[in-house]
Amino acid sequence: MNAKEVEIAVANYFGTRQNLIIPNVSWGFSGLYYEADLVVVTKAGYAKEIEIKVSRADLIKDKEKRHNHDCRKFKELYFAIPKKLLEDIEHVPERAGILVCEKVEHKGEYYYRAHLERAAKANGGDKLTLTDKYELARLGTLRIWNLKKKLLKNASQK
Repeated sequence: MNAKEVEIAVANYFGTRQNLIIPNVSWGFSGLYYEADLVVVTKAGYAKEIEIKVSRADLIKDKEKRHNHDCRKFKELYFAIPKKLLEDIEHVPERAGILVCEKVEHKGEYYYRAHLERAAKANGGDKLTLTDKYELARLGTLRIWNLKKKLLKNASQK
């Protein structure tokens, strides 16, 4: 599985209709420089950080990050991995939940799903403020417009 497929599996798991799910948060969140592959904001107003790893090397390299996934804005941390990386979960922090993602074929169609392998230990993260939620929603919509521009450019090059 590639990173985009894992993203879709995780979005399906948390439910895009139930939660605000923002990809590629890397700047502009509460004045912090903090990188997260996905951020899930629940109806209750708490945020979960999702790190997507698709190779063993990427999983090991994550230990070198400066921020160490310790921002008080996030109540829980999850690592989303393809099934093939289950043998490497010793590289996932103990406090992190693990979501195992799969690409499943059914009647010629592909579906992406995730299941909870290990629950996350609550970080005691603070409830997000209205400003935090607004900033995350704004970052999410920026991703949509950038994607639309990219799709338009790709279509015009054909």
